[in-house]
Amino acid sequence: MRKTHVLDFLKELSSNNSKDWMDANRDWYEEVKQSLLEDVAEILAALCISQPLFSELRPKDCIFRQNRDVRFSANKQPYKTNMAAYFSIGGKKSVGPGYYLHLQPGASFVGGGIYMPDAATLKKIRQEIDYSGKELERILHQSEFHAYFGDMEGEQLKTSPRDYAMDHPYIRYLKYKSFIVSRPITDQDISSGSHVGLAVTAFEKMRPFHEFLERAIAAPEDDASLL
Repeated sequence: MRKTHVLDFLKELSSNNSKDWMDANRDWYEEVKQSLLEDVAEILAALCISQPLFSELRPKDCIFRQNRDVRFSANKQPYKTNMAAYFSIGGKKSVGPGYYLHLQPGASFVGGGIYMPDAATLKKIRQEIDYSGKELERILHQSEFHAYFGDMEGEQLKTSPRDYAMDHPYIRYLKYKSFIVSRPITDQDISSGSHVGLAVTAFEKMRPFHEFLERAIAAPEDDASLL
């Protein structure tokens, strides 16, 4: 059985978020980081079976720095109180869809899709929804998919985006500015180590959703303007 040290570490870090505490517990942090890297390597190996391009990623390419960027934040705590990994062909800066693993006591989850795409990418996704919204609706409302992930998540416009009427049959999807699905995982899942298998299962179930987004991004742009 996997030790619970990842969650234990994050709980302690949340209560002692300072450089002095981190310096005193550097060995513990390195142990936790290594555990995450092992999880990421296992997930990458599973992803490579059906999506060989993931073989170009190394585990360390997928995890995030523990340090927070506090330059423009009112919150000056130096460290994040979660640990996370992002899996996207092309790396963390790819505009394409990705898979996400978030570890945080009482708030862990797996997710996937595209978070706050740039204007050009958002334009392409909306064009694909305009052309093929019925397909996206079918993916999101397929019984097993919807039971597993629930509704699509993400910030939305309060009105319709430019060039799309409010009575568009898929306006509810066109309003989105992020395109995300997710599923929570429990502390027990992490303590037992079963979160790795749960992540792999969730990522595989997301494939139709990702394939829709990938096709959208691969489509050529037109000259339409974007809000």
